[in-house]
Amino acid sequence: MSVTIKSQREIELMRESCRLLAIVHKELEEYVRPGISTLDIDAKGDALIRKLGCVPNFKNYNGYPASICVSVNDEVVHGIPNRHRILQEGDIVSLDAGLIYKGYHSDAARTHAVGRISPQAQKLIDVTRESFFAGVKMAKAGNHLFDISNAIDAYIKPYGYGIVRDLVGHGIGTSLHEDPQIPNFAQRRRGIRLQAGMTLAVEPMVNMGRADVEWLEDDWTVVTEDGSWSAHYENTILITDGEPEILTLY
Repeated sequence: MSVTIKSQREIELMRESCRLLAIVHKELEEYVRPGISTLDIDAKGDALIRKLGCVPNFKNYNGYPASICVSVNDEVVHGIPNRHRILQEGDIVSLDAGLIYKGYHSDAARTHAVGRISPQAQKLIDVTRESFFAGVKMAKAGNHLFDISNAIDAYIKPYGYGIVRDLVGHGIGTSLHEDPQIPNFAQRRRGIRLQAGMTLAVEPMVNMGRADVEWLEDDWTVVTEDGSWSAHYENTILITDGEPEILTLY
């Protein structure tokens, strides 16, 4: 495993890539509403990224056909935008997006309410988001990688939700996916020691029911096996000598 340690120049480029992505996510959050299609969201996101002078890093990544992954309700991740898929009042929608700025990648995801949603759906979104922050408290130089995983797991476990095990977080930099892999569930080993200059994409994916997932025939869309709803929350972070820096927060 070769985990890249970013130079000060690289960190500045990562910061800018992530700052621009945060703007995209903020605008998409304000755009989400009942009656629009998942393809409308993709078109909006693609246009925003290009207007900022960047390139969407998901587009054509291993053949993925869109710029924004738009996943509705029981879709965990990698939902393919479709003009026939219309958001309805009460849905939840996960938007996973990233961009490339001067060769450096950013990656972040948010799950949004579509109009008014049930208290149960809102709680799922909130717990998923808060589990990220519980994990990132452990993301300090000198700690170990799986301290992050264990903290995410410990936060979610009391709620009885399923933590997706087939998909994990990852390092990020001049490639969208770099070493190391970052599970969102408890690990027996400690993992590598964290060092200042590492940039990581930490992304809990949490199901209201069981953890099991399956892939649809399009080979991209991941759904919960039991049909329960799923939430996703992700930021790109920087390990420092002090508190971690969350680069993709608006």
